[in-house]
Amino acid sequence: MKLCKYGTHRVIEPKEVLPQPANKISNDMNIYDNEILIDVDALNIDSASFTQIEKECSGDIEKIKSRILQIVNEKGKMQNPVTGSGGMLIGRVEKIGNSVSDKVDLKEGDKIATLVSLSLTPLKIDEIIDIKPDIDRVEVKGKAILFESGIYSVLPNDMEETLALAALDVAGAPAQTRKLAKKGESVLILGAAGKSGLLCCYESKKAVGQNGKVIGLVRNEKSRDLLKYTGFCNEIIVADAKNPTQVLNEVLRVNDGNEVDIAINCVNVENTEMSSILPVRDEGIVYFFSMATSFTKAALGAEGVGKDVTMIIGNGYTKKHADITLEDLRECDTLRNIFKNLYA
Repeated sequence: MKLCKYGTHRVIEPKEVLPQPANKISNDMNIYDNEILIDVDALNIDSASFTQIEKECSGDIEKIKSRILQIVNEKGKMQNPVTGSGGMLIGRVEKIGNSVSDKVDLKEGDKIATLVSLSLTPLKIDEIIDIKPDIDRVEVKGKAILFESGIYSVLPNDMEETLALAALDVAGAPAQTRKLAKKGESVLILGAAGKSGLLCCYESKKAVGQNGKVIGLVRNEKSRDLLKYTGFCNEIIVADAKNPTQVLNEVLRVNDGNEVDIAINCVNVENTEMSSILPVRDEGIVYFFSMATSFTKAALGAEGVGKDVTMIIGNGYTKKHADITLEDLRECDTLRNIFKNLYA
């Protein structure tokens, strides 16, 4: 068999595709020379995926366990068939293939977080030990495989691993925000009180400076109080992210009648595309980090309202995204304490 650094040698059906779009991949845990075997401790299920499964199972923990096991057994990976998304995992390096041993800065026994999606990661779950629905975490006994091309982060020694995992789970969002937001700009963050939203608010505040404006959109007063406590936002809106005209009117109200330069979508529910697009000025930027996004709805919706905006798919990876996110937790006690209390 010809081995591929992207893992196509693991694809069962359909052939000639990459592991992520494949319907089924091999989760045989006998590794090839270009793979790394991981002894898995926990999965952090993507927020949109966990929300969908939880709703499908009416919040019943045992049904959620069964559904997750069913998906993994059928597909060889944790890829929600509705959202198409996965999540990430933490575990210990158990074995390193001969052909990659000199290409990675890893040794057996290292505790790592994989920074590639579970939607393409060969996974075998022997037992689900516990599910923590408040933080989308599934504690398991199992094994997984990291391909030669797979990215990862060795868990830091200066913070609890659960804290690091909570942040690394959404590392792409704050790192992309750092690249996008510029001094003096106005930035709207939808879902501003969630994990990715808080990190994006913090990065936006640093990026836009005193002459810029950060607007956080949340769904209720409890989230508003949390966001107000951080001091990351100049303005906070309580609105329904599925109601684009309401969101537009609220943004114009707090932004001196002006549309924003950038909108960042961090919500975990469907039908929020137009609430992200409508408040953005022509030639502005819309960054869809949310995996609940329909890119068909976004593209056709922008066309339908005559919005000439640059829309960016929420790529969970950008260079040094893990370092940037952990750096945020280290330099901001407020952010670190919130993550520790809510997610760790």
